Amino acid sequence: MPAAAPERRAFCFVQFEFPWALGPADGRYVLRDVAGEPPSHVLVLATLGAPERRRLRDRRTRPAAPEPPPSPVTTARATVVDAEPMAVDAAERWLAAAGPEDADRALAQVARAVRSHRLASGDPAVHEPTLAQALVVRAGHGAGEQVAEGRWSAARELPPARPQRRRRVAGLWPQERLAALLGGHEMPLACEELTLRARHDLDHGHLREAALQLRAALDAALRELPAEAASSPDMTARVAELDERRAAVEALADAAIGGDLPTDAQETLASTLQRVEAALRARIAPSH
Repeated sequence: MPAAAPERRAFCFVQFEFPWALGPADGRYVLRDVAGEPPSHVLVLATLGAPERRRLRDRRTRPAAPEPPPSPVTTARATVVDAEPMAVDAAERWLAAAGPEDADRALAQVARAVRSHRLASGDPAVHEPTLAQALVVRAGHGAGEQVAEGRWSAARELPPARPQRRRRVAGLWPQERLAALLGGHEMPLACEELTLRARHDLDHGHLREAALQLRAALDAALRELPAEAASSPDMTARVAELDERRAAVEALADAAIGGDLPTDAQETLASTLQRVEAALRARIAPSH
């Protein structure tokens, strides 16, 4: 009796393309959550459409055309491949149901690699990609070497990320406030930038960094906002509320340095960060 044919198996993947070089060198990267454990994913990075190196090395001054064509840009392709294959039938079912949640989970692995590159290279200009910045997002499956080379047996494009609703900032659209800042009618506060950094870390699950950033943002806010509170009872109350939350944030930041955050850290960080953001939005209202 002839032996049964081996079951066909496939590797599932999610693939992104971004209009800039992500940072890490092209190649294959094995991703593990903890050293010694089996890998969870393989990340394959490739550069597409990069400008010719000889042109980049040529530093001679050249005349510029009155209406120059757009310069070619580098496109980075990142393919996040599940480390364990599955039966082709199961891979087809996964592909049919793949959606935004799968893209989010895969993008977290790409962001992890970019974040690690930023630390390894010491380059603060390297930034993590977001789903909305992707030129295209694909899900698919194929054989091992096939998907490692950016090809597949079956794939489909996932719908683009939904644009985030623009939130009015105390009655102003962001473009209007931009004009006020650039025109010198408003001066930015240090706590605004620090709050944005804390928000980024919290939204991406970096709780230790979020705790440290939020402490810095809260310290700056408690120094900068009282000047706004002098003529506003509402701001006076908001600043007092932030001051009451200072001790809890300080404790979380100290715990973050030790690497052992309590189980309710995310809830405390989220609620305090929301109050800082609300105070910053309210700050703009009286002057407009």
